[in-house]
Amino acid sequence: MSLSYSRMHGAGNRILVVDSRRMVMAPPGPERLRLLADEQTGPGFDQMMWLAPPSRAASAASNRVFNSDGSEVEQCGNGLRCVASILADEANNDRLQLDSPAGVVEARLLGDGQVAVNMGAPVFTPRDIPFTASKLSPTYKLDVAGKQYRVAAVSIGNPHCILDVEDVTTAPVGLLGPLIERHARFPERVNVGFRRVLSREEIDLRVFERGAGETLACGTGACAAMVTARAADRVGESVAVNLPGGRLMVSWRRPYDAVWLAGDVELVDEGTLEL
Repeated sequence: MSLSYSRMHGAGNRILVVDSRRMVMAPPGPERLRLLADEQTGPGFDQMMWLAPPSRAASAASNRVFNSDGSEVEQCGNGLRCVASILADEANNDRLQLDSPAGVVEARLLGDGQVAVNMGAPVFTPRDIPFTASKLSPTYKLDVAGKQYRVAAVSIGNPHCILDVEDVTTAPVGLLGPLIERHARFPERVNVGFRRVLSREEIDLRVFERGAGETLACGTGACAAMVTARAADRVGESVAVNLPGGRLMVSWRRPYDAVWLAGDVELVDEGTLEL
């Protein structure tokens, strides 16, 4: 059985959108997903967005998200932007809604290849991230491999841990990323962001993603880096986040407001998967 796919880039994030809306079927298992994620044995992806018919009449589609290690996760900001680009073109509409594991997502086409998605309100309460801590705090002490680091923790539909570094180019992403991803205080594992705040309008960031390793861009990671900095009054309402694969714009006005993520998307190619 074959399904159509679109390979896309969201600020460098490799996204594979697989469409099962017309031929509804279950996604492949973890072993098959890992083979599809590897460019030697499949089209390759950091995240796969698996489209299915919507669960609500107002939505264009529903989607599930899978990482390159075969694990299913709650959210992928850049993946949502890629999906929104495809569905908006189909419907000839610059606004739409999607059903995602983290809830209903509103998306907008901004022109010039830019797509924005409403990522919902950030969650800082430790038990809801989830993160083990005795109380809510702007930052936490985290012991990793015999050293103590000051980190921020938040959920943008999925869990994130943010560390401040002097220079993202020399940050120990490959060393600390895997250790923090599986730290015991993050019971569902965690995405790890290495952040440098340049000004009230700009942040540099690298992200070690849960289940994917370091990627060229991470939309929810950009949101997490921005909102934790804004909660500490280090940045303004709209911030450019520079990642190795490109730049994303994140906007967040105040607590309980939704976070908006915007940036460009690119269609690489299209094809079919034999499943």
